[in-house]
Amino acid sequence: MASASEYSEKNERSYKNEEITVYWKPSACIHASSCYRELIEVFDPGSRPWIDMKGAPVDSIIETVNLCPTEALTWKWNDEEKNREVSPGHTNHVKFRRPELYSVPAAQEEVKPLSVRIMPDGPVVVEGTFVLKTSTGDKLVKDCINSFCRCGHTKSPPYCDGDHRLKGFSD
Repeated sequence: MASASEYSEKNERSYKNEEITVYWKPSACIHASSCYRELIEVFDPGSRPWIDMKGAPVDSIIETVNLCPTEALTWKWNDEEKNREVSPGHTNHVKFRRPELYSVPAAQEEVKPLSVRIMPDGPVVVEGTFVLKTSTGDKLVKDCINSFCRCGHTKSPPYCDGDHRLKGFSD
């Protein structure tokens, strides 16, 4: 049985069906649009609530949430035993992205190879382990996803803050 979204004190929302819970953290959302381009039946920004957990099979929802380039969308199994067996391929499982939402101890993390994706009309998404070199110094980035601005309008360089949508950036 699906439930309505629940609100936490940080304005984070959770959406639940019989098998999984999807968490949405609005403050981390850069509107890369992966979710609704891939699965509008579940992720429809024109509807309220905008996530309908009855809109598609669980495997499709998980696959789409794993495409989110930030920690804005994450998920976990409602059965805690299943969470123990989640592989690093499920990049947006709370075990890897939001451990504060995960009650089962995390396994030893693997170093992931680097992958780079160019989002249409959006940021460059870099995933894996790498060193980020900026004018303020080097930072080791391990096993996560970062979105970097391509439009030049971000207020938090080098990271994308979603302003490409407001400015009408097109590539």
